[in-house]
Amino acid sequence: MIYAILALLLVASFPAEAAEGRLRLSTTTSTENSGLLAVLIPPFETRSRLQVDVIPVGTGKALKLAERGDVDVALVHAPELEEEFVKQGFGVNRRPVMYNDFVIVGPAHDPAGIKGASEAQQAFQRIAETKALFISRGDRSGTHAKELSLWEKARLTPSLPWYLEAGRGMGAILVIADQKRAYTLTDRGTYLAFRQKLDLPILMEGDPVLFNPYHVIAVNPARHAHVNYLGAMLLIGWLTSPEGQKIIANFGTKEFGQPLFIPTAIPKP
Repeated sequence: MIYAILALLLVASFPAEAAEGRLRLSTTTSTENSGLLAVLIPPFETRSRLQVDVIPVGTGKALKLAERGDVDVALVHAPELEEEFVKQGFGVNRRPVMYNDFVIVGPAHDPAGIKGASEAQQAFQRIAETKALFISRGDRSGTHAKELSLWEKARLTPSLPWYLEAGRGMGAILVIADQKRAYTLTDRGTYLAFRQKLDLPILMEGDPVLFNPYHVIAVNPARHAHVNYLGAMLLIGWLTSPEGQKIIANFGTKEFGQPLFIPTAIPKP
């Protein structure tokens, strides 16, 4: 709570003329495809007079951009990759921002019979046993990392012809799965944003292993002196401030009847 309050004061009181410029943010396709950044970033730009250049890619690529110093800050959702990134000294001030969860969607007639499965790995086993078509992101994103961990837990190695790697973002993957009447793993936020365009119901959800946390990380200025570290910290302050967290909490409630993400930076009283 103390950190969040201090961060908000920093955003509110920092001299605008000193903060003017650009800030490069690498982030996941889910934060972009869901529409969250379209409502979360503009108020920050107004306050800070920084123009945020958003680069939506898979988490693996987002962290690689940060590792090379090609961006100033990353908003991602693959805890193991994030922890290694920080451990190696590429990132600093990693902070929790929000979470949602992963769900498995697929054709309504459910040829693999995964509806009612108690665990995600059980659903994956049924998909493999029936060789039902599955579309993978195949892009080293946080979603792809979670998918691979589920195949590993199920002790399976998916393969052609029933397993296809598309190398695309989450929104595109949902469209492809819908067109091909296939299964896929998706974060709930992107699914809800695309739901009206799809004939892909949620068939498996609720397994604790499908928890999907997001963190924001500043690129370490000791590794890359040219990065906009001050701007990165201003953005971290905004995302974890009471006002930023309120925007996250309210996003989606009117359009989809439920929030697409749950804020986590400020503990509930």
